[in-house]
Amino acid sequence: MGGLSGWSGSMLTLLLIYMQTGGGSGNTAAPPDCSFIPNGASGVYTIQPAGFRYSFQAYCEMGANGVWTVIQKRTGGAVAFDREWAAYKNGFGFASWDHWLGLEKISVMTKSKRWKLRVDLWDFEGGSAYAEYDDFRVGDESTNYRLSVGRYRGTAGDAIRGAYPGINQIGFGFSTFDRDNDGCDPCLFGDILVGKCTEYERGGWWYSKCGSASLNGDWHPKGQHIGWSTGLHWGTWNGPAPYSAKATRMMITPM
Repeated sequence: MGGLSGWSGSMLTLLLIYMQTGGGSGNTAAPPDCSFIPNGASGVYTIQPAGFRYSFQAYCEMGANGVWTVIQKRTGGAVAFDREWAAYKNGFGFASWDHWLGLEKISVMTKSKRWKLRVDLWDFEGGSAYAEYDDFRVGDESTNYRLSVGRYRGTAGDAIRGAYPGINQIGFGFSTFDRDNDGCDPCLFGDILVGKCTEYERGGWWYSKCGSASLNGDWHPKGQHIGWSTGLHWGTWNGPAPYSAKATRMMITPM
């Protein structure tokens, strides 16, 4: 019995050491974002932003212009983006492929410091463009994950502030088909009356009557990518007819 008691005590001691050094489910060893992963190759890493309840996987893009945490990626139509509020809140898809990281994760990350947002766009003709914004931030759920961005630079145009008057998306909450925060009551586009931008453009986004940026709508293949109200749209790029991008990526890095 004494041997068994001693063995039990040893196992308890080892268990306590394991938990104290981060071996349990509350592991705090994961970096808070991709910028804490130096000299690595682009790929999927485990991160845990300060104040977030658990660690999760994110794609880290290591490039000449910095280390970025990818929050959205589209390369085709296999992953559906026409989803409900809960899906956009928590995230969906595959970190190594097409995905949306999750509004709650993005909100917690962007509370801690100043961030830069980069939007990359690729067209079907072999071209590309980008838009960068200083001071990117997403509010918490009580604000409907309200969007805030600062100064723009890039080659794609400032579609968040809008290609047309009155559709600035800054300060608007996020909308999905089951949670409407788009400011349309209703909106009129020519002879089309729109009650919800998610019905007109599809997907979840920071819609504003309905706005000229929307990268989470339906993906359209080559030959069917021009002229749709739905699509991966950046209205200040490849117009004047609505142009649905071949691929998109959104990613953030500390300023």
